[in-house]
Amino acid sequence: MPRDNQTWLHDLRSPQERDSALADLHDVLVRVLPKALSRWLSPDSGHFDTFLEDVIQETLLRVMDKLDSFEGRSQFTTWVYKIAIRIALNELRHRRWKEVSLDGLESSDDPSEIPSERFTSDDPRPESALERKDAAILVETILAEELTPRQRAVMTAIGIKGVPMDEVAHRMGTNRNAIYKMMHDARLRLKRRLKREGFDPEELLNLFGK
Repeated sequence: MPRDNQTWLHDLRSPQERDSALADLHDVLVRVLPKALSRWLSPDSGHFDTFLEDVIQETLLRVMDKLDSFEGRSQFTTWVYKIAIRIALNELRHRRWKEVSLDGLESSDDPSEIPSERFTSDDPRPESALERKDAAILVETILAEELTPRQRAVMTAIGIKGVPMDEVAHRMGTNRNAIYKMMHDARLRLKRRLKREGFDPEELLNLFGK
């Protein structure tokens, strides 16, 4: 019989029922997670099955650690599913940024070397693609002309590459507050320049479906 919320909690806390409950929870995640993860990692990838199992095992450990924090506002399996998605996304972000070289970002003064993967859209219309291309060139130029090398490195690493703020602070030998202030000052510079160029910052981002 399917478990309700209280039964899940009881069985996971019970030494006699815990292994069976964990096995059933594992099976639930095996059924529901692949479709969600396929949005970010192709099932055809040779790493998909291993990644899926790693996420599930980490999720089960996290669920047991946080069992007392479940408040019953949703189905227990929904709560577990959300934990699994957060773990998966955090791991995917880690895999994405762990090879990023901040030294390379900081030393680049050529706007053509600034990554533009942030500026993408699924809109197939040629005129939309042209607008996005022109706007991306403008943004890349502004990044190069308006920001200091350190500001550009921080904005590119965090805003484009997805490197966590704490990691950027560690690599740059500073602290989170300093990085936050650097980003705040950089955003002000970018907004002022965009307005001088006749662009509303929000309208510009809308070109990219953001």
